[in-house]
Amino acid sequence: MKLTILTTKYPLQSFGKFTRIHNNMLRTSTSASASPFSTPPTTNNINSISSITRRFKSSFVPAEPLTIHDLNEQTVKAQYAVRGKIPIIADGLSELIRKSPSSHGLPFTKIVNANIGNPQQLDQKPLTWYRQVLSILQYPELLNEDSGAKFPSDVKKRAQEILNNVGSIGAYSSSQGAAYFRQSIAEFITKRDGGEFASNANDIFLTSGASAAVSYLLQILSRDENSGFLIPIPQYPLYTATIALNNAKPVGYYLDESKGWATNPEEIRQLIKESADNGISIKALVVINPGNPTGAILSRDDIAELISISAEHGIVLIADEVYQENVFSGKFYSFKRILSELKEKNHALYKNVQLASLHSTSKGVSGECGQRGGYMELVGFKSDVKDIIFKLASINLCSVVSGQAMVELMVNPPKKGDESYDLYVKETSNIFENLKTRAKALYQAFSNMEDVSVDKPQGAMYLFPSLRFDPKVYHKLFSRAKNSDLEIDDLYCIELLENTGICCVPGNGFGQKPGTYHLRTTFLPPGEEWIQRWAKFHKDFVKKYKDTSV
Repeated sequence: MKLTILTTKYPLQSFGKFTRIHNNMLRTSTSASASPFSTPPTTNNINSISSITRRFKSSFVPAEPLTIHDLNEQTVKAQYAVRGKIPIIADGLSELIRKSPSSHGLPFTKIVNANIGNPQQLDQKPLTWYRQVLSILQYPELLNEDSGAKFPSDVKKRAQEILNNVGSIGAYSSSQGAAYFRQSIAEFITKRDGGEFASNANDIFLTSGASAAVSYLLQILSRDENSGFLIPIPQYPLYTATIALNNAKPVGYYLDESKGWATNPEEIRQLIKESADNGISIKALVVINPGNPTGAILSRDDIAELISISAEHGIVLIADEVYQENVFSGKFYSFKRILSELKEKNHALYKNVQLASLHSTSKGVSGECGQRGGYMELVGFKSDVKDIIFKLASINLCSVVSGQAMVELMVNPPKKGDESYDLYVKETSNIFENLKTRAKALYQAFSNMEDVSVDKPQGAMYLFPSLRFDPKVYHKLFSRAKNSDLEIDDLYCIELLENTGICCVPGNGFGQKPGTYHLRTTFLPPGEEWIQRWAKFHKDFVKKYKDTSV
């Protein structure tokens, strides 16, 4: 029923027979399906139910079920474009293809899910090292000689070490995460940042992906409805959704597209002042580096400026660094490293900076989205504030322990000389190079498209091209969008899906400057055939809507 509600709110019936087929399919399937919890009635059950019905026949009038107006208003308002209206339609079309492989009537045979960074959905193979160790953790009997299982010696050694220190991954860990894993992460952070600035395992919380860390942080900081959060525009929709759920205020600061999606510190300072004038107390500044959806990487100076803003105004700095391994050009600097350097130079000025840094197994070369492994490191937070975060983690008991193990494997991979080392390097190198090659191919395709501009991706897994359709030249396009109550990027993404099966997300789901139109796509799908289909679609789209007489 949820799918029907969402699609009928969205006027897609005017966009060709395939969307109409999809909507009809949804209505039919939802009305005809039985509850998964229903059980076949027995004679005894029927007699018992009849007796109850007779006894209370005139005692009450059946109450109406809940409507959307009975729900928490903030949950209704929250939106998440990455899995929003267009991906929902794509899922319906995918189901149509599955059920009617030879008679679905669509001009494509499968959906290309370019809407979300989900590597293993798009044929990226799991790393052998991860899965071998995890196999033993799930079933320790594989360590027995008579099990017949053959694993490299370093795999068995690591699995045994984890079992000795953590115990069964089927048991709850401590709420903050197993101490053994947190120590391993602390050592990774110290080494990543040059070995000069030590990380403390007590500052680390293992979380179910980086999303849980975001939820904890925004929840504790949302003191009331006037609590504000500075978020980049464009941004990852998790932030606006979580802010909405906490009835707080998103305050967007625009990234400068003309300067490679750079930040503007003066604009951020001005927004803090304007927010205060309007009674909004800025609680945190969110930074995504490398950027999602932009793929841009912040310079050392940019990071230092943002840390200085945090120090000056006493606001929490949330550094979303889940793409730190996905760097194709330029250099990644962690916020923790730059903050430590600034403290060395002027401890008095930066001693109170509160930094929360996030990482995840979902991205990088791991691509283990479904394992839900992540962590956050908290620096500069007072102990009583950390205690509240610990309480939230305790309410959730603990993050998924197999996900915790996956984080440890990510930050502490095989070393040179280990039996698994060569295969690990080969697999990770292949994944990285394939991503880099696909990024280049998609970037070149967009660069050659008429009335499209795009920045070369420096990192992450996405491109965020701008659709530069002039309303004076594309007046038919703008007229159709207006008549359908759609944005230009909505319409483009819908027609792209219906004609090619490629599912991406309109830029308005991430935020963009008024009067501009973008889309976000991953470059994770394998091969280049889908890129060529996209290029052909765009050429036909321009031919269909562009007024050549202007």
